[in-house]
Amino acid sequence: MPRFSRRSFLHISAAASTAAAFRFMTEPMLAAAARRRPVPAPGAVVIDSNENPLGPCQSALDAMSKVIPTGGRYSDNLTDELVSTFAKIEGLNPDYFHVTVGSTPPLALSVLAFTSPQKNYVTADPGFELGMTTAEGSGARVVKVPLTKTYAHDVKAMLAAGSDAGLFYICNPNNPTGTLTPRSDVEYLLANKPKDSVVLIDEAYIHLTEAPNALDLVKAGKDVIVLRTFSKVYGMAGIRCGFVIARPDLLEKVMQRGGWNFMPVTAVVAATASLKDSSLVPERRRINANIRQQTFDWLSRNGYSFIPSESNCFMVDVKRPGQEIRDAMAKENVMVGRIWPIMPTWVRITVGTQDEMSKFQSAFQKVMKA
Repeated sequence: MPRFSRRSFLHISAAASTAAAFRFMTEPMLAAAARRRPVPAPGAVVIDSNENPLGPCQSALDAMSKVIPTGGRYSDNLTDELVSTFAKIEGLNPDYFHVTVGSTPPLALSVLAFTSPQKNYVTADPGFELGMTTAEGSGARVVKVPLTKTYAHDVKAMLAAGSDAGLFYICNPNNPTGTLTPRSDVEYLLANKPKDSVVLIDEAYIHLTEAPNALDLVKAGKDVIVLRTFSKVYGMAGIRCGFVIARPDLLEKVMQRGGWNFMPVTAVVAATASLKDSSLVPERRRINANIRQQTFDWLSRNGYSFIPSESNCFMVDVKRPGQEIRDAMAKENVMVGRIWPIMPTWVRITVGTQDEMSKFQSAFQKVMKA
């Protein structure tokens, strides 16, 4: 069990009110999203939330089954093994990262740590909304900057709009477009940002690409925080495990806002087993890319416009209010993703299995011709 000093207790106590605020800011967003999502009928094709239809790998399933009988105990040693495994694979000092329940809590906590009514939150539009909701709830101004013509983050426009920024958010690949921002642009943003601001790089989808990650920027001591999750390529969206990675001083500011907690033992052992499976990421990247490309080929043959993606989601232009198509697809028992206000005629689609995407094609063709 970790030992607590008076200082650490005060940190945890001070974080309690912030954590409560975080809960009240995020729960309404999640509840609203749930209301917008129709309940899937039995046998529905669910390709609306960027989940991995393959689920956890076999070694992760075996590890969870084995640990369930001991789930009545706290097991710090299991978390220690996950930490040491990740540190060895990535060449990181354990002081530079913290295990988290997925990557969304540290995203929100980073917003709370580095934005305020005086320090703005700068993000892409369209982009993942949790940071925007958290910033608005804490009184920080949200600055939305449209993507470039190639659907990358427009870092120069973000800098121009972010002279008072506390946090720049880069989701790479981006959610919802699935597109990459070049490494040179990320480096430009870091080199030209305001002195006291921080760049938050969300790498939830990085394993689905061949692009370089940003961990070397953390190792170099830059003002950067990197988020990782096991929800996407590892197929553990409902199990909840991830990392927040940063310089120790930045990491401490984030974690002070979230208190201290034990990790679920099932999530920890599943994550550890997944990391040790060296073939998992390249194999799943290949499967996703093949099905995604086959879907793109079909869309192209049938004259539909889409944004080329390097992730497990993409956006397609339906040429009419996107919610109408979403509702019509649900009637065909195919659940597709939500709409972003800046792109009202575009719908986000998750890459499912080959069978699921075949059913998507049939339903989409029927709906679009109706």
